[in-house]
Amino acid sequence: MQRQKTDPATPSLLPTQVVSTPGLFSKELLAALPASLLVACGGGGGSSDLSPSPSPTPSPSPTPAPAELTAEQASRFLGQAAWGANPTTLKTLTDQGLNGWLTQQMGLPLSQSMTSWLIEKGYNDATVSGNVNGDGGWTGAIWNKLFSAPDAFRQRAVLALSELFVVSTLGLPISWKNFAIANYWEILEKNAFGNFRSLIESVTLSSAMGSYLNMKGNQKANTATGRAPDENYAREVQQLFTIGLYKLNTDGSLQLNAQGQAMETYDNNDIQGLAKVFTGWDLAAGTDPSGTLASLAYRQGLPMALNATLHSPDEKRFLGTVIPAGTLGAESLRIALDALFMHPNTAPFIAKQLIQRLVTSNPSSAYIDRVAKAFINNGSGVRGDMKAVWTAVLMDAEARNGGVTSTTTFGKLREPMVRLVQWGRTFGATSADGLWNLGYTNSETALNQMPLFAPSVFNYFRPGYTPPNTALMQARMVAPELQITGEPSVVGYINYMAGTVNNARVVKVDYAAEKALAATPAILIDHLNLHLAAGAISSSNRTLMTQAITTIAATTDAGLLNRVYAAIVLVMSSNDYLVQT
Repeated sequence: MQRQKTDPATPSLLPTQVVSTPGLFSKELLAALPASLLVACGGGGGSSDLSPSPSPTPSPSPTPAPAELTAEQASRFLGQAAWGANPTTLKTLTDQGLNGWLTQQMGLPLSQSMTSWLIEKGYNDATVSGNVNGDGGWTGAIWNKLFSAPDAFRQRAVLALSELFVVSTLGLPISWKNFAIANYWEILEKNAFGNFRSLIESVTLSSAMGSYLNMKGNQKANTATGRAPDENYAREVQQLFTIGLYKLNTDGSLQLNAQGQAMETYDNNDIQGLAKVFTGWDLAAGTDPSGTLASLAYRQGLPMALNATLHSPDEKRFLGTVIPAGTLGAESLRIALDALFMHPNTAPFIAKQLIQRLVTSNPSSAYIDRVAKAFINNGSGVRGDMKAVWTAVLMDAEARNGGVTSTTTFGKLREPMVRLVQWGRTFGATSADGLWNLGYTNSETALNQMPLFAPSVFNYFRPGYTPPNTALMQARMVAPELQITGEPSVVGYINYMAGTVNNARVVKVDYAAEKALAATPAILIDHLNLHLAAGAISSSNRTLMTQAITTIAATTDAGLLNRVYAAIVLVMSSNDYLVQT
């Protein structure tokens, strides 16, 4: 899994209008889907973000967030911080206030671990049907987490972190992948509201990450055989997990040399020096006194352990840091991770990406600066306090008002898997058999995405991706999620959702409240507009949707439910919903 500092670009798809094709739609639902609502933005492969990215958007000088929340403002906040709104979550948020809700959410205990869920459901036995080599079960475990865990904000934060510190099941050449993936999710859960320094160390020593990026079993140089330490993790921990490729100011803007060129943060010598640090680490030999799990590191979630005889004793030079020859492996690791943690790039590099995952693709330089400064100092002299960072991301005046003050530059495309979970959370999803077996949703005929299943360590999309030959490129703006958006995936998403909202899958919801409104389509659309789109559906589109829903006969219970199904698909297929503002 060796990777270079650049990745070849692939052609992108240009904006086009598409109409959903038959499949999971009934005839009534197809008739209720006006083509004017189903407009896709360009996507596909596209330009690499590993060249200097566009400068942050100028600050729109946002006004302070309002003291009292309207229902739409509360729903909008929940769309950023969790999975959207329903009547219960709206009431809770308005009762507690934004800060109170965040404090309460970050104080919740960890929900049931994916590991214990797998054991409870019988996936600890390799003879269980569908569990050959332990591959079975992890998809259900993660959908169970996302759809039903009470710590909603933690799960939203973990999903965001999983797209920065990528481990993908696709790249794990091991048995018992389900437990390795479960353990990795639990590492992110335990550290999501802790300190970034602990987070990056736990990620580094994860057996799943060690397998994914070749740190597991990495050995010191051997001149007799010509062996050199593997450089994969040394490269990616800099490029993707901490400091990025180019030197940044605190506000995320590029530092330029005298010639006006961006300056690289590291070179090949830094990679080689850091690679020596990551030698000697391998799977730990665990014990299992309780007999709950077999004595395998992947299944017990043990961090990698140091084999001192395989650790490089050489001097290690990187990023201006020198680790003297003969320094022990654990101390070398501490020094190296401290250097990455304290690097001036880390705060703005991480700050911008967390903003992009939750709030907006093109945050202003002032917004990035404020979040980066919260990373540098939480107000009590602590660096890397993730509670302070998340709070800064979500409570910033730009986050709270950006969609109002700068409608042409603010917002982001909702990720397909986030849309699916929002549907489930909004309408109270349950699993018919308790296994949450939605299977793999990563094909273009489904969501074109699923958790922990990215095609590479670069995730499903790059934070600096810009669709080529578009107005976004001309405006020097980015749209990461458009990298997986194109004609096939748009049609696939609509059909997948049409076959989901009608309770045709094992994950089902209760539409009693919506059914009671369906006799009056305008009221139903307004209800969905608030809870799914935070009131963002335009008046003209609400009129179109209402007209479409009215054409469905409502003289029977089945007819009323068909109105509900069609209305949800219309709302969740409209640009007003898809672009989170």
